[in-house]
Amino acid sequence: MRIGYFLSSEEYSPAELLEQAKGAERAGFQGLWISDHYHPWVDAQGQSAFVWSMIGALSQATGLEITTAVTCPTVRIHPAVIAQAAATSAVLTGGRFRLGVGTGEALNEHIFGDAWPEAEIRLEMLEESIEIMRGLWEGGNYSHHGKHYTVENARIYTLPEQPIEIHVSGFGPKAVDLAGRIGDGYVSVMPDGDMVRQYREAGGAGKPVQGGFKAAFADTAEAGRRIAYEKWPNAGVPGELSQVLPSPKHFEQASQLVTEEMIGESFVCGNDPRPHLEMIQKYADAGFDEVYVANSGPHYQGLFDMYAREILPKIG
Repeated sequence: MRIGYFLSSEEYSPAELLEQAKGAERAGFQGLWISDHYHPWVDAQGQSAFVWSMIGALSQATGLEITTAVTCPTVRIHPAVIAQAAATSAVLTGGRFRLGVGTGEALNEHIFGDAWPEAEIRLEMLEESIEIMRGLWEGGNYSHHGKHYTVENARIYTLPEQPIEIHVSGFGPKAVDLAGRIGDGYVSVMPDGDMVRQYREAGGAGKPVQGGFKAAFADTAEAGRRIAYEKWPNAGVPGELSQVLPSPKHFEQASQLVTEEMIGESFVCGNDPRPHLEMIQKYADAGFDEVYVANSGPHYQGLFDMYAREILPKIG
């Protein structure tokens, strides 16, 4: 089991993200996730750094592997542009970059006034976008005239020596099947063994499975829950709302139905290493190969110190 750290672009400034990446590497974490958002989920998070600028900076600040968790290469940015960004990121990191992709959320993708397609169409668009990116990464002139996208006489000149892995996020059965069929890996934020088995049976056998969970380090579990509830009340918003609500204000309205106790159930809060070890074990039992932990609040150095002393030495 590899343990990594999740950089939350929605909550921390670019300087803080770089500080966290360096701290995670010193503590012994083995990789980085970084979110790709245009907006934070709620205004209290307060940040939304451009992920491709951050990856360029991270490539020079740390030697850890970096995965986007996750990029939506379908609406806000054309897949041909994502292909170029990912290729440059892979070159800058010396091959330490993996492109995590998913069907996205209206929160980030609606900003040009484009219609937000239903889930089945978004999956179609994601599959076509992956075809385009892999075609461009082969080098040479590339054209594509598909159902959702057109590419004419495009060529990416700056390419890495090795192919870029694409890890596909999926939560519903159709998305998990797509991940198994075309992905080089699978991404989820739930320790669900059934989804992992479905992914492996759909073609993902032998490919890496990445998971992640959120924490709020503080002197007590109660203080951690308060931080988590202030910064991430949206974590308790149920069902497909996270994919269809269009703005932080809408998430704040929906989050009025969420209680601090509900958030405490989805976050690992406080300074006790045991709940972290228990959560990591849940992912291990579900068949995950890698787990990334995200801290919320100002006490991320405390989380790094705890992991260095109490957690990472115990993970095989």
